[in-house]
Amino acid sequence: MFEALGAGFLVSISLIAAIGAQNAFVLRQGIRREHVGWVVLICAGSDAVLMSAGIAGFGAISQRLPWFGDVMLWGGVAFLGIYGALRFRAAWQGGAALVPAGAAPVALRRVVVTCLLLTWANPHVYLDTLVLIGAISAQYAPHGGAFGVGAVSASVGFFTALGFGARLLAPVMARPRAWVVLEVIVGATMWVIAVALVFGSA
Repeated sequence: MFEALGAGFLVSISLIAAIGAQNAFVLRQGIRREHVGWVVLICAGSDAVLMSAGIAGFGAISQRLPWFGDVMLWGGVAFLGIYGALRFRAAWQGGAALVPAGAAPVALRRVVVTCLLLTWANPHVYLDTLVLIGAISAQYAPHGGAFGVGAVSASVGFFTALGFGARLLAPVMARPRAWVVLEVIVGATMWVIAVALVFGSA
């Protein structure tokens, strides 16, 4: 059982830690110190739901609904493209508007909606949680539950550290140019992921 617990933690953290749209958003909100608790809760909670579904055997949804994969793919590509463009526009407007102390606060509703879209409209999330986590957990039967606990624990720990630990970068991000660079990196990350999804589906 403990072997399954540790394996679930390691597999999960290796998948989540990869740079992606969701992580970039969590980092940005953490640096801004804006609705961080909600962002962490949504990301970790969504992972818990999807991982549990994958371990329970719902990874076969794509086989039962052939159109599901295409819908998630192109919906995710469209959203990543738009969100990336918004980040480039923010960088173009100048770093002064991006400093946390001077930037107008973003409404909780907008942050929640964006976080939900970055999580649930991202095809990679389903591949990592429903498919990969679900498939690997089968190797640890009958301790799939322990594997799931380890996987979910890794998600909670990672997003908590990323969201609340990002404030340590505040001194660096007090410089307007640093925010311009961050926005460009976030925007580029979104577009690279979108392009990779398009060519990966070809």
